[in-house]
Amino acid sequence: MNIEAIDLFCGVGGLTHGLEKSGIKVLAGYDIDPACRYPYQTNNSACFVEKSIVETEPEDLIRYYSSDALRMLAGCAPCQPFSKYTQHLPKDERWSLLYSFLRLIEGVQPDLITMENVPEIKRHKVYKDFEDSLVKQGYFVWSQVVFCPEYGIAQNRKRLVLLASKFGQIALIQPTHDKSKYLTVRDVISKLPPISAGQKNPHDPIHVANKLTEINLKRIRSSKSGGTWRDWSEDLKLTCHGRSTGKGYVSVYGRMKWDEPSPTITTQAYNYGSGRFGHPEQDRAITLREAALLQSFPETYQFIDPKEKYFRRIEISRLIGNAVPVKLAEVIGQSMITHLASLSSLVDSDNQ
Repeated sequence: MNIEAIDLFCGVGGLTHGLEKSGIKVLAGYDIDPACRYPYQTNNSACFVEKSIVETEPEDLIRYYSSDALRMLAGCAPCQPFSKYTQHLPKDERWSLLYSFLRLIEGVQPDLITMENVPEIKRHKVYKDFEDSLVKQGYFVWSQVVFCPEYGIAQNRKRLVLLASKFGQIALIQPTHDKSKYLTVRDVISKLPPISAGQKNPHDPIHVANKLTEINLKRIRSSKSGGTWRDWSEDLKLTCHGRSTGKGYVSVYGRMKWDEPSPTITTQAYNYGSGRFGHPEQDRAITLREAALLQSFPETYQFIDPKEKYFRRIEISRLIGNAVPVKLAEVIGQSMITHLASLSSLVDSDNQ
């Protein structure tokens, strides 16, 4: 089954890597961020194209596909414009990227499409226009909010997944894990070498922990696994914790739980004060490697060119947090293959 894909908004390659693991050949990944080039090309077979899809024409994509292949177009447009955390911000040009994706679909007419984004996107006109256009073009469309632990990802992440096919009804495969079998933080990161705040592992450049101030060291030492800042003594609490606006943010400065999935990994997951990103028992925030593992990247996935002289912690954390979880991408690929296989079975049975 010869499926060839192009990954728009490819980032460091989470979607590409998962599709490749499922058996789908990815030809190219498009992104405007030059920091994505090294990790994308080092860990995947596809080439990296540093170009905005706003400036990309359908012909630019068509030239990659083989004449005898089924064409797949995949993409996860930047989710910040649709996130519940940024609804108070003015619209920016990222709102239009889904329309640019749609323009390329109309020109390429791929056989298969997938799009992944935050659940909140469904409330916006741009998403309705996107899905309505696919239906008008003859695609069978499935879209649903997916809870990542149900597919073997140790992270309480919810994402909208859209699948579309020109051949017939399509859907994501059934969940592979029930609640009793969810992967946990312990399953994913417990075997990594322990390190202290401000230290790094000499054998892994991204297994490095952020430094903590003296007050934050006291706070994390006073924190229970799965607890909140309410467990602290009064002298450790922040001024905002006494305000009505701050009382609801109980996860900030919290520790993860060993035997549950992690909270959603964000672009600030290396920062102790940005969420429940404290290690379950070591007195530090999680490392970039731990964040990547919770995003289901393999432990061997390389994010930094060894020739680089400077460690770009903030940038790498952003790339990891923005990535499509590799396992979710693999499930999407498996769903595409299962869909096509079911169609082949129907054709075979009709011919008998």
